[in-house]
Amino acid sequence: MMLPQEVIRRKRNGEDLSRELVKEFIEGLTKGTVSEGQVAAFAMAVYFKGMSREEAVGLTLAMRDSGTQLTWDLPGPVVDKHSSGGIGDNVSLMLAPMLAACGFYVPMISGRGLGHTGGTLDKLDSIPGYVSQPGLDLFRSVTREAGCAIIGQTADLAPADKRLYAIRDVTATVESVPLITASILSKKLAAGLDHLVLDVKCGSGAFMSTLESARELAESLVSVANGAGLHTTALITDMDEPLATCAGNAIEVANAVAFLTGKRQDKRLKDVTLALGSELLESAKLAAPGEANAKLEEALSSGRAAEHFNRMVAALGGPKDFCTTAAQHLKQAGIVRDVFADTEGVVQYIDTRFLGMAVIEMGGGRRVASDPIDYAVGLSNLMGKTASVDKTTPIARIHANDEAGFNQASKLVRAAYRIGARGLRGPSIIERIGED
Repeated sequence: MMLPQEVIRRKRNGEDLSRELVKEFIEGLTKGTVSEGQVAAFAMAVYFKGMSREEAVGLTLAMRDSGTQLTWDLPGPVVDKHSSGGIGDNVSLMLAPMLAACGFYVPMISGRGLGHTGGTLDKLDSIPGYVSQPGLDLFRSVTREAGCAIIGQTADLAPADKRLYAIRDVTATVESVPLITASILSKKLAAGLDHLVLDVKCGSGAFMSTLESARELAESLVSVANGAGLHTTALITDMDEPLATCAGNAIEVANAVAFLTGKRQDKRLKDVTLALGSELLESAKLAAPGEANAKLEEALSSGRAAEHFNRMVAALGGPKDFCTTAAQHLKQAGIVRDVFADTEGVVQYIDTRFLGMAVIEMGGGRRVASDPIDYAVGLSNLMGKTASVDKTTPIARIHANDEAGFNQASKLVRAAYRIGARGLRGPSIIERIGED
């Protein structure tokens, strides 16, 4: 076995690492025989020197192999979707049950809020009783019976990722594309998927603010995933404005229920959800090109998607028939007030990151990992680009639980919006990345 410092030295000097060397290093990380300082040095070396496709595939597989790898014996394809994070992005809550209604099985391993972006697990934790981190046996049974199960990473799946990420978080190496790639894909590969679609966000509310950086990440993810044997495509989607017209945990869950039951479907949110679902339907040959949207729409209109969501929530400890009883169970904020722009006109630009920060300021997100979450707070009725606003038309509605939170959120919301004489909105789906 090569000494960890030799692996670090080679990467520091820009040399390619063999799969065997990467595997040995990750095994040492998992067992604790590689020190925290050595892991930090390795991460920084990768940050500055990058990794070839072969190295990144090796790192991803080594991290996958650090824990349990799921296998499935199910009567349909096993698929998943991953988003790089955004504001008002509750796609997973609708897409998973829609895919289940189309014959897929969706064991979706999601994360909590990161930085200014919301996290699917925090949203689901706003549902009373919902067990977002079950054991593997329950995860398996819910996936089989409900067709989908949205949970958090368990200690059994890719444990090397958890330790490596914690060190990256405090060593300013989170942004490394090879390390992001391995972190995301190691968990997806461990989940035993047949197909994967990635939603890589681009814009003011995304971690990748430019198209160039979003494309770099999407190409890395697609290349490494396919190199590791998992058929994967990616869509680069717009995050220069909120995807849904709301942001905040319980508020987004309520929005998802309204979407699944046909009561309200935000257009941009629906466009992206259908596009991601179509990628998987066509990839798995469950729909011919041009027919996937209709199948997904039918899953919604028939009520089957809502039924799969109900079954998942109930099986994971939440209320039965949640889609019809959500309002009884989701917490409501004590202060609900509109906020208006300082001028009249048309929404030209939105600094979407500010909207995410507004939710955090009210307690709807975390500054540090140990912070509690106020699930009731957030934003609704968010105006999008090209919308007209005046003294009687608010740019947003704030849901807060105290005046201080409301006042701070109001400042951030106003700062997020630029009002002018005319506005322009780009496409929701910017680009597709695939190897097929």
